[in-house]
Amino acid sequence: MAVLTPEQETFLKEHRLAVLGTGKKDGSPQLSTIMYLVEDGKIVLGVSNDRAKWFNAKRQPKVSLLLLDGRRQLIVYGTAECIGGEPERAAITRRIRKAVGTNIPPDDMSDEDYGKQLDEQKRVIIRITPTQAFSNE
Repeated sequence: MAVLTPEQETFLKEHRLAVLGTGKKDGSPQLSTIMYLVEDGKIVLGVSNDRAKWFNAKRQPKVSLLLLDGRRQLIVYGTAECIGGEPERAAITRRIRKAVGTNIPPDDMSDEDYGKQLDEQKRVIIRITPTQAFSNE
């Protein structure tokens, strides 16, 4: 059963910038502005593995996402899956970077070589499976 309505999924796909909410070790909230991509009803984002959002999502995978567009908003609650290696990380990172238009690797670069580059850059993926969504449509 889909958690997101068709209108909510369209709203997600029409935007690229959101605020990710994770829980710090002491239970207080951590907010981070992120860029993301929607794939198969899930939200994927590339992050660095030395940042609070990565550590928080690994420790406590319950997360939230807020999208604002003027007075319109969408709040998504979900479960985070942390992806730190191949083969998924390189392929997902390529798709995210193509969608947001940043640091796109050459088409002929292998996932193995790209994975090594991502390791050097400390890049990893958080994939969020929505469990609830609320909007003011």
